[in-house]
Amino acid sequence: MNKKFRLIITLLLLIVLAVIILWPKIRPSSGPGVAGPPARGGGGMMGQARQILNVSGFIINPALMSEYVTTTGTLRPDEEVELSFETSGKIVAINFTEGTRVRKGDLLAKINDRPLQAQLQKLQAQKKLAEEKEFRQRSLLDRDAISRESYDQIVTELETIQADINLITARISETELRAPFDGIIGLRYLSEGSFANTSTKIARLVKISPLKVEFSIPERYADQIRIGYPVTFKIDGVPDAFGAVVYAVDPKVDLNTRTIILRALYPNRNEELKSGRFASITLLLSQIDDAKSIPTEALIPEMEGEIVYVYKGGKASRQRVTTGLRTASEIQILTGLNFGDTLLTTGILQLRHNLPVVLDTVFNRTQTQANRKI
Repeated sequence: MNKKFRLIITLLLLIVLAVIILWPKIRPSSGPGVAGPPARGGGGMMGQARQILNVSGFIINPALMSEYVTTTGTLRPDEEVELSFETSGKIVAINFTEGTRVRKGDLLAKINDRPLQAQLQKLQAQKKLAEEKEFRQRSLLDRDAISRESYDQIVTELETIQADINLITARISETELRAPFDGIIGLRYLSEGSFANTSTKIARLVKISPLKVEFSIPERYADQIRIGYPVTFKIDGVPDAFGAVVYAVDPKVDLNTRTIILRALYPNRNEELKSGRFASITLLLSQIDDAKSIPTEALIPEMEGEIVYVYKGGKASRQRVTTGLRTASEIQILTGLNFGDTLLTTGILQLRHNLPVVLDTVFNRTQTQANRKI
């Protein structure tokens, strides 16, 4: 135990001795009575020169400021239908070629109607006989040779036969598949000899001239988009932009997405665009011809409002402003700035009111467009 105690005492003495030896070297660098090296940027002319800040800015001129809303949509055909028969039977004829254009009323396919044709011939023969009988009975009625009741019976019989003929004719028309509108017929799903019923799909008929452009916008824009509103859209792989016009607005807001569905019409006269394609939609919401627009980075938010710095007499002058149209890159200034003012756009965090500044670069902006993506 004594040996261990002596070892601790020895170590303490060595530490004290080391402090005594090194103290003169440590004290001059930290003691209060020793003057350190002169600070950089001290007072006088050198301190004043250090506070002059190099900045950039641009002159505010009347600018065209447009607010665009971009969204996505889908190209849909003007008309589209899955063709099928109104009755059941065996297909005896297919009169169309896949992928070709057809006209409204063209006979596309036919179901076996021979039993119906036979019934029609029978009824037509009965009608002819009934018409001859009605003619004779009418002659007798004119001479009061028969009663009115007898004549009415033959007239009723003739009308009944005519009704049966109309019914059979309607059933025969159900065996014919005709094009309901002009369009392009797609791939067929059945061949001749197949049995078809009312739920069997024969082919798809589409009309893509004009095309419908379907898209949705947030509900807050509902009052701004009306029927007749112009729309611009682009298709992947096509460099040109296309123009359409809104023709229908859904009167109800979707409860899940809080959006409103709109449809615009594009003529597509040359049928260069196909239905089902993805489209990037652009709508012009508003346009200001003589706006005072500034970049968003030049605006400084504060508790009392928003401010900017302008260049006046070699110094940065603080200016409180009110804003209007606001987008991701541009802000419209309503009050606080005038045309011809030089707005400071760099060194924003270092700027103070009446701080001397030097303009390195001055830009002259004349036009800006603001885009808002939804």
